[in-house]
Amino acid sequence: MSEFHLYMAQRLSALVMAPFVLVHIGVMIYAIQGGLSAAEILGRTQGSVFWFLFYGMFVVAVSIHAAIGLRTILSEWAGLRGSALNITALAIGAILFAMGAQAVYAVTATGAA
Repeated sequence: MSEFHLYMAQRLSALVMAPFVLVHIGVMIYAIQGGLSAAEILGRTQGSVFWFLFYGMFVVAVSIHAAIGLRTILSEWAGLRGSALNITALAIGAILFAMGAQAVYAVTATGAA
């Protein structure tokens, strides 16, 4: 993938993330002001297809955005180039996705704890 395509992918992922961040912050403020406990929040999110898709898409966008950004940092600061740079960035993106997917599952799966 060319540098231009990576640049555009990062900008597009930022565009996708913005509404997710705003909704997430709004929901967290609502939950805190409403005095909801963690158990009450999980009671509302577990088994919810909406929250699974919402946070699942959020995780995908964040993983892509962060991996591309860290790829740039690794190139500039660590001097990585070529395959080493691409494989490292891909690994970081995969790790972030796996961690995020695990969190989404924990919050939305029925009976998850």
